[in-house]
Amino acid sequence: MLGIFLATYAAVFLAEIAGDKLLYTTGVLAARYRSAPIMVGMAFAFTLKMGVAVAVGDAISRLPRLFVAALTAASFLGVAWAVWRKPDARNESKESHGAGKAAMLTFATIFFSEWGDVGQITAAAMAARYPAPIIVWAGAVSAMVTKGILAASLGGGVRKWIQANLSPKTIRYGGVGMLLVLGVLAVIETLVEGHA
Repeated sequence: MLGIFLATYAAVFLAEIAGDKLLYTTGVLAARYRSAPIMVGMAFAFTLKMGVAVAVGDAISRLPRLFVAALTAASFLGVAWAVWRKPDARNESKESHGAGKAAMLTFATIFFSEWGDVGQITAAAMAARYPAPIIVWAGAVSAMVTKGILAASLGGGVRKWIQANLSPKTIRYGGVGMLLVLGVLAVIETLVEGHA
């Protein structure tokens, strides 16, 4: 059982870590919000997405690419809009950072984008190969959460430097711009994968 867990963890982690846009998106969100709520939202989204991947296996890879691209675009636009509307005033109290809002934004960004991506397909393939869906699911979720923790931790460190050196308005413009670019790249990747 440990072998299945480790094989799934390694396969999903390696598949996801190379060039995945959600890695950068999580980092961008963590640069704007506290890391803890980002990790909570991310963990919950990955838990559900990998559960679906393991449960439905290769059916996820058959989702219409145009549908996946539209859902991805809507997700990134929604998060960019939420970041755009966040006030520029800096206040270091916990209430001003909106932990619940940050967790929900992260959940929505991750859950509603990139369905049928390489991590889910890898988890689905591992579930098809090994007759231990709970262990495959646990390995896949662990790999995704590890990826997210790395991104959120790096983003949190960058957040402190950015807040010390850049104006809130510059941070907002940069964050929204990066989310829009990442969203466009995710949509293009989704559409191109559909033709490959």
